[in-house]
Amino acid sequence: MSARPLVFVGSSRDDLRQFPSEVTKVVGVALFEAQMGGTHGIVKLLQGFPGHRMYQASESFQGDAYRVVYTIKDETLYVLHAFKKKSTKGRAMPQPDKDLIVRRLKAI
Repeated sequence: MSARPLVFVGSSRDDLRQFPSEVTKVVGVALFEAQMGGTHGIVKLLQGFPGHRMYQASESFQGDAYRVVYTIKDETLYVLHAFKKKSTKGRAMPQPDKDLIVRRLKAI
């Protein structure tokens, strides 16, 4: 199988580049595995986006949580958002991040 095309939506590429290098290396491997049709161990299905199969790569580093959200549409992998999770309460994604993902999802 050849690699799926990888498209960064909005500022997601620049946002990902702001992550610590230790995190970007692991996330990069996870995205490559997704391009090749696999699923890395740091990736899980993301709920809360009806009608869309969404994935979240999660990595922790020095007490901070980093997230990359992507979807696959028409055999293309779209990275919709990359962010440092700021909420310390629970595992829920902050609403502004959800809203941004929805806007970017509509743009593809």
